[in-house]
Amino acid sequence: MAELYNSAAPKKAANLSINSDLLRKTRELNINLSATLERALKEELSKHEAAQWVEENRAAIKSYNDFVEQHGCFGDEFREF
Repeated sequence: MAELYNSAAPKKAANLSINSDLLRKTRELNINLSATLERALKEELSKHEAAQWVEENRAAIKSYNDFVEQHGCFGDEFREF
């Protein structure tokens, strides 16, 4: 599977607006804002790409599920559960 993004790409400054109390509390705990944001964005990007993959493959998934419903799964005769 392809990478979500180029993790070796250079860092770029960005201006953000954050709830002031949230920012204060995270700074008090020495939470790395950049690393935390990157993790959150990576997770969000992953969710969006997974949803896009499902949408792009919806017809094939339905076709496969219909086939399995009609004919069963390969190897069903060998299952012991």
